[in-house]
Amino acid sequence: MADILLIILGSLCLLIGLAGCILPALPGPPLAYAGMLLLHFTERAQFTTVELIVWLVLVIIVQILDYFVPLLGAKYSGGSRWGERGCLAGTLVGLFFMPWGIILGPFLGAVIGELLGGRETKDALRSGFGSLLGFLLGTFVKCALCGYFIWKFVGALIVA
Repeated sequence: MADILLIILGSLCLLIGLAGCILPALPGPPLAYAGMLLLHFTERAQFTTVELIVWLVLVIIVQILDYFVPLLGAKYSGGSRWGERGCLAGTLVGLFFMPWGIILGPFLGAVIGELLGGRETKDALRSGFGSLLGFLLGTFVKCALCGYFIWKFVGALIVA
């Protein structure tokens, strides 16, 4: 009976974690990892310690990168320090205007930062789009990790 409850809770964590990859208010990969831990504590599936540690490290890396990839996108699309700082400020301000703020915040912050730094509108928009592309890349990576967890979860249940 406890196994069934853990499997149901683990499944819910995985599904909510996948939704959290798109909905910024939910920490997607950590929730999905919690779902994997719940399955691990059942009699149906056992993961190795190495798997659990590697997955935890991946979750931590993805969570950290999720905040910095938009900054890198702005930087590598020709943005200046003004754009990077604007992107960071936009990301922080965007947290208060969920869900659109987390998408538009880095973009608008980079554009406004570049304009304040004296850049032309064309260059400012390029920096903004770079930050948006970085955000989309981060979202893809989070979805891929959660998708991998779901695949392993289902696979473990089928084999067991």
